[in-house]
Amino acid sequence: MVKAHGKHVYIDYIGYQYDGSNNGEKILEVMIQSARVANTRPVFSHVEEFDGQSSPPGFAAVVLLDESHITAHCYYEKGWLAFDAFTCGDGNPDLIADFITKNLKINMPDLQQMRRELVDRFLHNDEEEAVID
Repeated sequence: MVKAHGKHVYIDYIGYQYDGSNNGEKILEVMIQSARVANTRPVFSHVEEFDGQSSPPGFAAVVLLDESHITAHCYYEKGWLAFDAFTCGDGNPDLIADFITKNLKINMPDLQQMRRELVDRFLHNDEEEAVID
């Protein structure tokens, strides 16, 4: 029987409204908070804002977790925002996704979720788990 040790959720949005309060720094704060709500432990975080000089205006952000990650990438001019959350063990990426979506909708009521997929990760067989334990 195939088992999974982790889960990975992908989310795509349109209608992201960039302004002074909806920048990469603000989203990074929401990502860090979402990790704590989901009972995962952030160990590093960083956001990189792009001004349009060498990359399109927007940001890329990452929160490394002790058991995986949360990332975001945004194109301000297009209004596109993509998130993913990958957790292992007891972490629940659906809780992360729910928290992020709820917080985004507060300042961006027209934000539209285009896709949300949850997939199993670190697939393995029962026999492999027995060997590791």
